[in-house]
This record gives sequence, C-alpha cells and structure tokens, in this order.
Amino acid sequence: MKCIVGLGNPGAKYANTRHNIGFLAIDALAEKHGIALSESKFKALFGTGMINGERVVLVKPLTYMNISGEAVRPLLDFYKIAVEDMLVIYDDLDLPLEKLRLRSKGSAGGHNGVKSLIQHLGTQEIKRLKLGVGRPPAPIQVIDWVLMNFSKAEQGSLQHVLNASVDVATDFIDTPFLALMNRYN
Repeated sequence: MKCIVGLGNPGAKYANTRHNIGFLAIDALAEKHGIALSESKFKALFGTGMINGERVVLVKPLTYMNISGEAVRPLLDFYKIAVEDMLVIYDDLDLPLEKLRLRSKGSAGGHNGVKSLIQHLGTQEIKRLKLGVGRPPAPIQVIDWVLMNFSKAEQGSLQHVLNASVDVATDFIDTPFLALMNRYN
C-alpha cells in the first residue's frame, strides 16, 4: 500500500493559494483515478483506491501546514504504511511555476509542513515532490506570496504543473524512486 500526501491549509480562504498547491495536486490525482476524498479522521481528509494495480491512500491533512505531521503519523500507523512508501507533494519557492523536483531525503529547507513531518516521522528520508511557486516580486513578503491566490495569468502554468504532478504521482506507485527522479528531474 502506498500513501500520497498533499500539503496545504484547510478552509476556503486558502483553497487556491500557492501554499495549497499540494492539496490541488491531490485533488487532480483523485479526479484522474476516480478516488473519492470522503474519509475524515486522524485530522485529515483522505480516500483510498487503486492506482496502477496498487492500493493507495490520498491524503490532505486538515491541520494547518505547520502541524501536518499530526495528521500524517496516525494515518500511516493505522494503515501500516512505511514512510518509504509515502510521497509528499508541496510548494517550493525556489522553483519557478511549472517546474517540479523530486527528492528522496533532506532537511525541511524552511518549509514548516515538511519540518512537522520530519519531527513526527522521526526521519528526513521522506520522498518529496516539490512543485514550484516561484519567489515573490519585491516588495511582496514571502508569507503574503504563499498565501496569495494564483493569478489568472498563471492558470495555464498551474494546470501544466498539476498535470505533471499527476503523472509523477501515478508513476511513483510502481517505479523505483531513483528511476522516477531520473525521469522527471
């Protein structure tokens, strides 16, 4: 069994913000594979289904970003999913919109959601799919930037990266991670 987690903040206020690109990716993946995100427990919204012949749990933590690990840890424990069978999708300021990058481990790099996951899972060896949201233009502050909605002009780029994230997450199910990194990075 595999687990794919998209990081974001709950509530309509944050629904289409840069910080919620992980949630948007999970929604696109769920739609593509007909998986209903209809379960709500462990402080998360999630659904189970089949992708590439493997049972998968798609997860959107309903905690705020900086305590995402509080939702993910109990869900992994309940389904007996190893950390190495999980992929986490989230926003990255250091990548421009439309770019993505896979990593198999590393520090949180300043991302509070990843920091919480590392803390609750007890490891930095967390497979990640980082989706670019770019750096804010001056004088916009980072916190304001990640909590801003994508502009109309960015919608095409956003759709492109979400489509690519669906492809990567689908291939994650049955492709060794090093091969996945070589294919998409």
